[in-house]
Amino acid sequence: MSSAPATSSTSAVVQKNAGKYLTVVLDNEAYGIAVLKVREIIRMQKITPVPQVPSFVKGVINLRGRVIPIIDLRVKFGLKSEFTERTCIVVVQVKLPSEQVVQMGLIVDSVEEVVNLTSEEIEPTPEFGAKIDTTYLLGMAKVKGQVKTLLDIDRVVAPETIQAIAQPA
Repeated sequence: MSSAPATSSTSAVVQKNAGKYLTVVLDNEAYGIAVLKVREIIRMQKITPVPQVPSFVKGVINLRGRVIPIIDLRVKFGLKSEFTERTCIVVVQVKLPSEQVVQMGLIVDSVEEVVNLTSEEIEPTPEFGAKIDTTYLLGMAKVKGQVKTLLDIDRVVAPETIQAIAQPA
């Protein structure tokens, strides 16, 4: 009895996640960010450090008069932080639990392409057990024989962290 609602809600979640995704690369793995969340892609620039923020928060930049926080996704995902000539910043809009929308930049190794995913190409996030937090994953997409992890950008950065760094902005 309890499996039927779980299955229907899982397929509803996958259905809701169909659409266009910007694929980005981190440590040779591809991740998808919903295109509707992406504002722009900019090249790396000088980031002003901010004291007493989590290690994955690199600091802030001035983007056309607006101060936006910059998150290093490699550090956030436990990878070694390294920059190449293809490293760039994807500026996204994040919705806070308070429904406030803020812009922030995500440092990624490179940007691949925009893909249009149907619900058939997206599978629910697999269960990895209690130790692994998968709340920031929308699902897994199969694109051209490769698996791409779809990120829920609103949840990638812990809401309390976003609020801590969004206050001064």
